Amino acid sequence: MAVVKCPSCGTEINVVEKKSGGLGWAVGCLVAVCVIPVMVAIIGILAAIAIPNFVRARDMSQRNVCITNMRMIGEAKAQVEAEKGCAPGDVISDQEISQKLPAGLAGVTCPKGGRYVLNPAGKEPACSVHGTPTQAAKERTRPYNSSGGNRSP
Repeated sequence: MAVVKCPSCGTEINVVEKKSGGLGWAVGCLVAVCVIPVMVAIIGILAAIAIPNFVRARDMSQRNVCITNMRMIGEAKAQVEAEKGCAPGDVISDQEISQKLPAGLAGVTCPKGGRYVLNPAGKEPACSVHGTPTQAAKERTRPYNSSGGNRSP
């Protein structure tokens, strides 16, 4: 115990002295040196699990948006075919299909940067990245392998 005078009133106060030195800080540092690499390893493992799942989910959602876009183009194309009485193989202009879409063909874009090909009457529209809606839907429903997330053949 140490006696200290109060700076404002001058009365003496008994204060417990702090212990300095000792091994307290050394034990704390030793624990920190052991715990930090373990925490970094746990975070690395969690990231290795989570990042591929996030990438897979993003790819799946982009594929779904592209399939929806191609189906909208296909419906607009079917309307034009029905109105004009087109035979299979007839070419339909972009302007005719664009008039049937709310934002036109310019408003329908593939999230992965693919370009849409309208194809002649009787054929599905296609994307340069995902293929036709039928192909993209088959790709979407194929199961994943347990070894690395690659699609099974």
